[in-house]
Amino acid sequence: MLVRRLIWEYHLAYEVALSGLRRCALDNHASQLSRRGFAGAALAALVAAPGAFAAPAMTAGSPLGPFYPIRRLAENDWDLTRLKGHKNRAKGEVIEVTGRVLDRFGKPIRGAQLELWQCNAAGRYAHANEQSAMPLDPDFQGYASITTSRDGEWRITTIKPASYASPIGQRSPHIHFDIRGRDERLIAQMYFPEEAPANAADQLYKGLGDDAPTAIAGAAGAGRYRWDIVLMDG
Repeated sequence: MLVRRLIWEYHLAYEVALSGLRRCALDNHASQLSRRGFAGAALAALVAAPGAFAAPAMTAGSPLGPFYPIRRLAENDWDLTRLKGHKNRAKGEVIEVTGRVLDRFGKPIRGAQLELWQCNAAGRYAHANEQSAMPLDPDFQGYASITTSRDGEWRITTIKPASYASPIGQRSPHIHFDIRGRDERLIAQMYFPEEAPANAADQLYKGLGDDAPTAIAGAAGAGRYRWDIVLMDG
């Protein structure tokens, strides 16, 4: 992660130096910029780069997990709480999650593909490998495949997943994501801000180290969360 952040900072320093020199040239009606002057400004910006630019932190990656839904329901839209032809809504606390997919410069990525899946409100996945004795919810979609808008925005309505026991210990509530931009793919898991004690005890969350905060959604009101996903490249 350190190497990738240094790459971000180098590119940011380069762009800032270039932008500054262009403004200077316009203000002073300079006829041209010397190679030496540009290189010196870029080098100075690069030296000052660590901590000087508000580069968005790249979202931490996580394992795919054993419950990626190879077989899935016909429906895969943004509302996981309702199924066509079903009278009842999925059981549990209904939540809305919104966000953007961004590149390392904070620019939105249009047309990024997101797949997401999760357990239900009882802590069970609808998957053949699932060994839990907890009940399935026949009204819960459990999976979605969506695309970001021109502003990089995405949203889902779903059920807040439960915590559940696993071979590596108790898992904190989370949602799995598979994000594909134009040039990069990221597998990640999103955690909830109000679950701090459970997050701290979750082995996968702890394994994220200093990057763990990038995996936590922000609270955006009652039953609403905001989580921006940052890729190295678009």
